[in-house]
Order: sequence, then C-alpha cells, then structure tokens
Amino acid sequence: MGSGSVVVGPGIRALAFRIPKPLIGFIMAFGAGVLISAVAFDLVEEAVDSTNHDWVAFVGISTGCVVYALANWRVNQLGGSRRKDASHVHQEDDALGIVLGSVLDGIPESLVIGLTIVEGGAVGTAYLAAVFISNLPEAISSTAGLVASGWRKSRILWMWVAIALVSGLSSLLGYSLFQDASANTVAFVLCFAAGGILAMLAETMMPEAFQHGGKLVGIATTLGFVIAFGIHQLD
Repeated sequence: MGSGSVVVGPGIRALAFRIPKPLIGFIMAFGAGVLISAVAFDLVEEAVDSTNHDWVAFVGISTGCVVYALANWRVNQLGGSRRKDASHVHQEDDALGIVLGSVLDGIPESLVIGLTIVEGGAVGTAYLAAVFISNLPEAISSTAGLVASGWRKSRILWMWVAIALVSGLSSLLGYSLFQDASANTVAFVLCFAAGGILAMLAETMMPEAFQHGGKLVGIATTLGFVIAFGIHQLD
C-alpha cells in the first residue's frame, strides 16, 4: 500500500542516513512531478472517461481544492504549517499539527486507493506506484525537521506508524463507502482527490522543494512526471 512508504521513508532517514537539504529538495520535487502525473492521467482522465457529465470533474476538483485549503489553514494554526520543512526546528506544541497535517495530506490519496479496490483496479498500479514514490520525500523531509528539533527517533517512528494506520483506515473507508457508488460519484471522488492533491502540492510540497533544492527542482519535477507517465503507459 502507498501509505506504507510514509513509515519506510522516516525509518530510513531517522535510523540510517543524514540526507543533505538540497537532495531533500530534489526528491521532494521529484515526488511532486510524480503526483502531477498521477492527478492528470490516473485521476482526472479516469474520472472523465467514467462519466458523460464533464461538470462532475470541474465540481470535484474545485471542491477538493477548497476543502483541503480550509483544512490546511486550520492545521497551520495548530503548528503544522512547516511539517515538510527539513530545516525548521519544531516545538513540542507542533506535534498535533504535524500529525494532523500529515494525515490531511494522505487522506485524498488513501481514499482513491480504497476506491481502486472497489473498481477492480480501475485506477491501476500506476497510481499506487505514484503515491508510494511521492510519500517517500514528504516523509523524509518532515522527519529531517523533527530530528533537527531533537525528537527521539522512537517517538518519530511511532508517530509515522500511527499516521500510516490512519491512511490505511482511509483506504478502508473509501472501499466501504463506494462499493455501490454510481459512475458520477466515482468520478466526483477521483476529482475531489485530484483537487486536494493539487492544493497540497502548491501549498506545502513544492514551496519546500524549491526552498531546499533551488533551480534544480524543475529538472526533478519533470523527471518525476516522465517516470510516472511511463509507469502509466505500461499499466
């Protein structure tokens, strides 16, 4: 499951390596490119192909964007505004915001995974691979900031395990809610997730990538997009 990489990334980062900030920025940009490809080809395209009402896609994307933006605004107030910043020194009071923010970032992806199971693989392995790849740099960057703040490694790992479990529950929720859903509902959910992911990329992931990776993030983002598109073509 894609959310499993949320644990793998911090585990590697916290227990084995100290990754330079420019490299963190590069891999975050790579993950952003992967998700942009997933949004375009595995979510929106799939949604448009599954319904005769194009307005469903527009409404879904807009709704997902607005809901994420509002939720992220609240998370920022709770201390999670710089959860993906590898250089930020987090305070003890930031813990709730970091957890809620990380869960918020993963919910749209996880819902689609559950929906994929319902549809018998309609979204496909390309999307699952995209989620897995993109979660790694997100988690590594967040963990770098927590390590810099002096958090115990065991505490960080248990926090990410809990987040991964919540992501898994979101997938289960997506599976249980949409078993008998209509084509329009499925299209709306796919586009809702697409809107949420796009908002997440613009508000959190890409700014942090540019901050640490500089001008090389353009190359990294394009590389991630191309590789994810290649996976989609092979699916």
